[in-house]
Amino acid sequence: MSGINKVILVGHLGKDPEVRHLDGGVTVASFPLATSETFNKDGKRVEQTEWHNIVLWRGLAEVASKYLQKGKLVYIEGKLRTRSFEDKEKVKKYVTEVVAENFTMLGRKSDFEPTTSEVVHKTEDDFSTTIDNSGDLPF
Repeated sequence: MSGINKVILVGHLGKDPEVRHLDGGVTVASFPLATSETFNKDGKRVEQTEWHNIVLWRGLAEVASKYLQKGKLVYIEGKLRTRSFEDKEKVKKYVTEVVAENFTMLGRKSDFEPTTSEVVHKTEDDFSTTIDNSGDLPF
């Protein structure tokens, strides 16, 4: 039996997507996403914020670069990936990221130009991107 690696997040972008074009014309976008929880501690309401590193590839990255901006609320589905690299001092470092498989822009109609409630889908086998302007939520 194989395992399941599924992440679902709803949060606000910490900054505009950073877009890069790799060799071969592959586009990658990344940004931090903040999710917040509130709970009571000793009779006081406390808010705890977690920051997540989000990575989008190919067509999904292109759409994100056009429509997502710092502060916007998004629903993201993806997978956790951990990768390693060497820093300038040749020390091995590890970073865990959420590789997005699709996202939905949330918020008021005026929050997004030119349209709202756009759903972007990508499958493992199909790296093309489609936008559903029907306004229906995916859940």
